[in-house]
Amino acid sequence: MHQCPFHFELAKIARNPVFIALHDQISDWLKEQRIVTLAATGQEQIAYEAHAAIYGGDHCARSRSRRRCHAQPPATAFGYFLAAAAREGTTMKIGVIGDDFTGSGDIANTLARAGARVLQYIGIPDAPPGPDVDAAVISLKTRSVPVENAVAQSLAACRWLIAHGAEQIVFKYCSTFDSTPTGNIGPVAAALLHELDAPIALICPAFPANGRTIYQGHLFVRDCLLSESGMQKHPLTPMSDSDIRRWLGRQTSLPVGHLTLSHLRSNAAAEMVRLAGSGARLIVADAIDDIDLMLLGQLAARHKLVTGSSAVAMGLPTNFGIKPETTTAPNAYLSGPALILSGSCSTATRAQVEAYRSSHPALRVTAEEALELQSALAKTRSFIEAHRHAAPLIYSTDDPSAVSYDQARFGRDHLAASYDSLFSALASAAVASRFRKIVAAGGETSGAVATALGQIVFEIGAEIATGVPMLTTTSTPRLALALKSGNFGDRVP
Repeated sequence: MHQCPFHFELAKIARNPVFIALHDQISDWLKEQRIVTLAATGQEQIAYEAHAAIYGGDHCARSRSRRRCHAQPPATAFGYFLAAAAREGTTMKIGVIGDDFTGSGDIANTLARAGARVLQYIGIPDAPPGPDVDAAVISLKTRSVPVENAVAQSLAACRWLIAHGAEQIVFKYCSTFDSTPTGNIGPVAAALLHELDAPIALICPAFPANGRTIYQGHLFVRDCLLSESGMQKHPLTPMSDSDIRRWLGRQTSLPVGHLTLSHLRSNAAAEMVRLAGSGARLIVADAIDDIDLMLLGQLAARHKLVTGSSAVAMGLPTNFGIKPETTTAPNAYLSGPALILSGSCSTATRAQVEAYRSSHPALRVTAEEALELQSALAKTRSFIEAHRHAAPLIYSTDDPSAVSYDQARFGRDHLAASYDSLFSALASAAVASRFRKIVAAGGETSGAVATALGQIVFEIGAEIATGVPMLTTTSTPRLALALKSGNFGDRVP
């Protein structure tokens, strides 16, 4: 590795950016491989014997040791070297794959607050990003789809981001690790590791500002274990186990390691080398405050893949020389009426709905009504128009036990699809009727709303609540959206 600076000088002689890009990528790969291989048992002795043979003059041993020390990079690496050369001159550094729309806006907000120039895309774009983008966020709706669909969509997003300059991929999921024993977080993370030919990836859903912390590998919601926080009753992704290591072990065959809080705060780099040497591929990292997340950001400076909540991204832009702005992004003022759509059944959203409907027009759509789409549309659209200038609320939000009862009667997937169709149609109709502001509560609901608007691009405005930025479309008609995770937003007294 001490020869890298010498070879860099050789690469510069031709003044060809392709040579420089190839040098940088090959050097990064060599450094990464050296760290991983030296962590394996016995590697230090092997390296010593090889170098002793070289300097001792044993020609046969010299040839053998060089072949052993300088293994060929995998076939996929050469493709990345060429892609890096083609990307020379682009500005994108960080590419994000979000498994739902609210979380994608959340991490876009985190990156923007850290100084990055961010665009958020609904789905995988057809066109390249703008020339002045530091980070691109691709919003998918893969949290509760079949595993194979989630993997396929995530890989397609990853390939688009890499092709357009991303040097680091972030897989963003919820701070409550919304998933089931079969997926989708573990399978997607494993597929991305393979795609990027990365040795390890951090797993950290912590979001201390919203009360989500990880300690001893267990996820807490404020002072409760995740499995006792209400998330065990989630209608789509019930989290019955707070041990993220154990939960991941059910989702993927990849070995899972654990970066404890004490190691993170004292000798994190050495511990990561040890974990990688032991065979761990997915590393669950403890974090209980923002300082821990900044340490994780520093630790992930050379990682090809990072996974976690939006908060895990707060320390990443600094690694690319991106500094926070001194001014806050303004929220664009858009005239026109507003509509609120809520499908989340989280504790926070239920309290927010109750508080809002006490002083604003609100209409609940029952499960039976949602299954009859046309009559439900007629009823809700009439209500919306009647209260056009009072920011009406249309909601399916209900107690989880009632939701479970309806799912048992009508089928979980069928009922979810019916509500998605309703909210999607209402969003389209509202925009056609010159509504210009929409608030959506819940990941599935937000996904239905954003998807209905087509393949649009969002600029990131100021944060209106922790983890909830104002999103403004870049195309006409200009729309302002707030896509709120079910558990986010100001708590109602």
